[in-house]
Amino acid sequence: MSASGGFWPGEAPSAAEEEDVQEPDETRVESLAWPQPHEQEQEAEAAPEAESEAEAEQASVAEPQTQPQLEPEPAVVEEQEVAEEPPLLPIEHVPGEIDIPDGVAVLEGSPSGADRTVGIVVSRFNGEISNRLLESALETLTAAGVSDERITVMPVPGAFELPIGAMALAKTRRYSCVIALGCVVRGETAHFEYVAGEAASGLQLAGLETGVPVAFGVLTVDTTEQAEARVDKGADAARAALEMADLFAQVREQAKSG
Repeated sequence: MSASGGFWPGEAPSAAEEEDVQEPDETRVESLAWPQPHEQEQEAEAAPEAESEAEAEQASVAEPQTQPQLEPEPAVVEEQEVAEEPPLLPIEHVPGEIDIPDGVAVLEGSPSGADRTVGIVVSRFNGEISNRLLESALETLTAAGVSDERITVMPVPGAFELPIGAMALAKTRRYSCVIALGCVVRGETAHFEYVAGEAASGLQLAGLETGVPVAFGVLTVDTTEQAEARVDKGADAARAALEMADLFAQVREQAKSG
């Protein structure tokens, strides 16, 4: 054995030296060289967790998180004070007074029924409305002092026959005035224009040719609802007829005295 503790070739170590040389501990070498079973289990368990965390990080980078869209809150509208507009009233013919200078002769009729005889021609077409127009006219005549015995009612088929009926009554010279009552409702054809127009012009012609006042009490409307709201026009026609009858009487008296 050399000083360095080795052996020359061919020399065998002595028993003492064999005792001094210890073989390496296989268990220690094995423990130092290879991981223990429990460490392998920990690494095996940690590996999937690391992979899942890496995949999660990649997914978060690849797909941006979408924030849930919130519905916008309704804007709060401040209540403003709005001035209430007055309701619109239906446009109607309103009677008025005429300003006449002093010193000018005036002839003005009065809706008085004293000593008046009245002829009424009424259309049976749209009879429900015509009946209410007639009722309104009769009430007005009675209130004005016209007795029932001095009133004659002549029904005709429709509004188109009103002019010739009024002409027949006026030509007898028995009536102070004639009242024409009826109703024409607009339809889908030109019937309305022909009937309403001819009725108006024919009734005017009856008064012009005979000199007897003929009052126009014919409703020309778009709907039956409009007609029902205007059935008091029968009273208006009666007052107009009486006023014109009194005015014509004054004209005749003035002509006689002049």
